[in-house]
Amino acid sequence: MKPVILVLCLLFGVNVLTGAQSIRPFQQGDRVVFTGNSITDGGHYHSYIWLYYMTHFPNVRFRVFNAGIGGDVAQQIYDRLDSDVFAHKPTMVTLTFGMNDTGYQYLSKEKADSVYNVRVAKSLTSFRLIEQQLKAHPEAKIVMIASSPYDETSKIKPAPFIGKNAAIMKIAAAQHQAAITNKWNYLDFNTPMTQIAGREQQNDSLFSFQNGDRIHPSNDGQMVMAYIFLKAQGFANTKVADIGINSTSKTIQAGNCTITNASFTPSAIKFSYLAKSLPYPMDTIPSGWGKPAKAQYQSLKVIPFTDEFNQELLKVKGLKGEKYLLKIDDKNIGTYTANDLEKGINLATIKITPQYQQALAVMQLNEERWEIERRLREYYWMQYSILKPKGLLYNDGDAVADSLQKYARKDFFIAMAYPTYRKARFKSVRDAWQKEMDLLIDQLYTINKPVVRRFEIVALK
Repeated sequence: MKPVILVLCLLFGVNVLTGAQSIRPFQQGDRVVFTGNSITDGGHYHSYIWLYYMTHFPNVRFRVFNAGIGGDVAQQIYDRLDSDVFAHKPTMVTLTFGMNDTGYQYLSKEKADSVYNVRVAKSLTSFRLIEQQLKAHPEAKIVMIASSPYDETSKIKPAPFIGKNAAIMKIAAAQHQAAITNKWNYLDFNTPMTQIAGREQQNDSLFSFQNGDRIHPSNDGQMVMAYIFLKAQGFANTKVADIGINSTSKTIQAGNCTITNASFTPSAIKFSYLAKSLPYPMDTIPSGWGKPAKAQYQSLKVIPFTDEFNQELLKVKGLKGEKYLLKIDDKNIGTYTANDLEKGINLATIKITPQYQQALAVMQLNEERWEIERRLREYYWMQYSILKPKGLLYNDGDAVADSLQKYARKDFFIAMAYPTYRKARFKSVRDAWQKEMDLLIDQLYTINKPVVRRFEIVALK
């Protein structure tokens, strides 16, 4: 193992000897259900993971389902396993919990520890029920995920609940032991995210992935979670494509792509390029949790995602001129020196290339899918968090709707979800949303296929 890779493995908590951070890559036809609380419910990490596959493995079609419910603890997850998780007939189920299980209380450290111990014990009692239910579904691969951290170290406001993250990690330890016992996969979001935040806070005491409340990772943190997951699936150093040109010998080497129709003249090199992958696009618009919200691309400041996962390299040796114009599909991409081209250009970071623009369209359609799924998750939040405890699960009649509208005047969370619920309580509306998502997924797996691009490297006088 190379020293640099070993350092990264140690930094991100990967047990290189036992392979504890190892997850089977998704396969054709998989149905993957991400189960959790609001960090999953309103989060993007599962969507970012799916986007990686859509762009890097465009012919591997599978489904990802969000089964997060805001506010859930282990008992609530157990109560909805059949109806909200296994109803999707999954081939893989991930499970993360613990943030809500440990509670939210400002207490002295001594008293807090006592309260946390009680809460953890209660959570683990419910987890044993979950464990038995998961064991009853051997057709599904199980991945235990240690919760993303509660940030106790940033100097942001509000003041932290001292000891909360240690309590979360007690739950994670039980998840890890269950994974060992049952030969399930285990993944730790908490440790690497805590380490990265601690490193960044040495220079910026206000740094946090959870700007708004110390709980919910903003989109940069969600991308870090996706990075950790993909790394555990073994995709680090998997290139988008690798083009190596020797202008002296007039030869081209191609990695994860096909080069045809190459021609060499004293003033230009031309060829057709068909990659097997697209570059991974990054959203630059701040959104999601946190105030101020952060954009997905801001994660690149703290993780080596570009170096490890998003390399579309073009290298040209033996050029005699000083400057060259790169054109793709007759579009001017940039001007480079012979030295630049010999060192190599990462096309995946150039947003104006036709292939990056194609990937951006995939990203935007995937966001549309995510938005529709979020509407459905708001409906299911109302069902499981509000109606089920009252014995009114899926009772969507006018009387219940009117009652919820009255509750919304006093309850902020019900008020936020009620406008969506008012529409989604009609099955025909939910069916239409589901059909819209299905159409979007069909379109995603149509527009994500790389196409032949015509490259020109032209000498400039």
